[in-house]
Amino acid sequence: MATKGKTYDAHAVGRRKTSVARVYVKEGSGKITVNKREFKEYFDKGTNRYVVTQPLNLVKLADKYDININVYGGGTTGQAGAVRLGIARAILKVDPSLRGELKAAGFLTRDPRKVERKKYGLKGARAKYQFSKR
Repeated sequence: MATKGKTYDAHAVGRRKTSVARVYVKEGSGKITVNKREFKEYFDKGTNRYVVTQPLNLVKLADKYDININVYGGGTTGQAGAVRLGIARAILKVDPSLRGELKAAGFLTRDPRKVERKKYGLKGARAKYQFSKR
């Protein structure tokens, strides 16, 4: 059985809330593609764009690597957080000497917060129905 040749230098997975991002990094000119679309077209909010590029800007590698990202699940903010973690992990695989900088900035830590489930007898996870004495 023939296997396809690797077309990337590093691969990593990032997660946040219900979003999962698979990040592929290879030498290039700094082009970022998300779900086969332009990065700025996919993440239209400036804050999400900033979050995605944080690890690259920190280690000054924004124009050195082409990044291809497949992301699904959740909303755009959760997806941006998942992409950030994925990019940080992929950069770490390319150059392990950057671990200290990325770890100090908190980019290698997964955000464990998730939506709490709704409880029976309540309106939501914690919200209760209004009590009426009379």
